[in-house]
Order: sequence, then structure tokens, then C-alpha cells
Amino acid sequence: MTIKLLITGGTFDKEYNELNGELFFRATHLQEMLKLGRSRVPVKVKTLMMIDSLVMTAAHRRRILAECLAAREKRIVITHGTDTMPETARLLGPGIKDKTVVLTGAMIPYKFGSSDGMFNLGSALSFAQTLPPGVYIAMNGRCFNWDNVRKNKTKGEFEEAR
Repeated sequence: MTIKLLITGGTFDKEYNELNGELFFRATHLQEMLKLGRSRVPVKVKTLMMIDSLVMTAAHRRRILAECLAAREKRIVITHGTDTMPETARLLGPGIKDKTVVLTGAMIPYKFGSSDGMFNLGSALSFAQTLPPGVYIAMNGRCFNWDNVRKNKTKGEFEEAR
């Protein structure tokens, strides 16, 4: 079973510019993370975009949906910025019926060394292999249905919306 990994950017892939203190995107760190994590799960990686989810538009989200629908793989993990991950999940949820799609992200960039990204990626890969078809968000060791999740910006974690 090969899992399609769709990369959209987000904190997962941000890097720190030591000269001006800004965060920026260069390239995805996913292959490095999979190698470091000693993952033996067959994956096919495709970078769709490298953007902060706060600048993600409806057109970006439709592109993610189109990629999911066109994928031959029945199991998909999407790396995504955490700020608008629930919005993307809500677009994908009603349209994807025959595939297991898991969105995940990180609160701290992978390159910072203390990132939650490795744990979240591993969790997402596991959930993608075991959950029935549907759209989910995997964060903080938990899994949420697409229509019942929100980011609690005070706590810095995801929780059920109701």
C-alpha cells in the first residue's frame, strides 16, 4: 500500500533566516524526515505548493481537492499549515468518499529541532493506513473528523469543535 504525500507548505517546511529573523520556504523536508524517522511505509511525494496556510485561497484548496480525487492511491497524507487546516478539511470532506485522507502539520518548524512535526507525520501515516475512507486531521497524537475539529489558538493544539 503506497501512501500519497501531498506537500502544501506550512510550518512543517519553514526555515529560519538568521540574518533578518524571518521564516521562509526553500524545499520540503519530508524526505529527510521520513529517512530520519526510519519510515518503511511506501510513499509517493508530490509538492503542490510551499505557502503559509494564512495565504491559502479557495483556488489553492480546490487544487488540493483535485489532486486527492485524481490520485490513484487510496490513502493520502497532506502536510498543511495549522492555521487554516480545518478549512481545507471542510472543503475536502464532502467530496472525498472512497479514500482515506489525513491532514497534518506542525506548530514548530522541523528545522528548529524541537518540532512536533516528526510525531505528527508518523501519526498521520499510521492513521492513513488504518482509518476507513474519509477526511481527518491528525495532530498532537489525536485524530479528528473533518467536520468536528478546530485549532485552539490559546492552547496551541487541536480539539473537537463541539
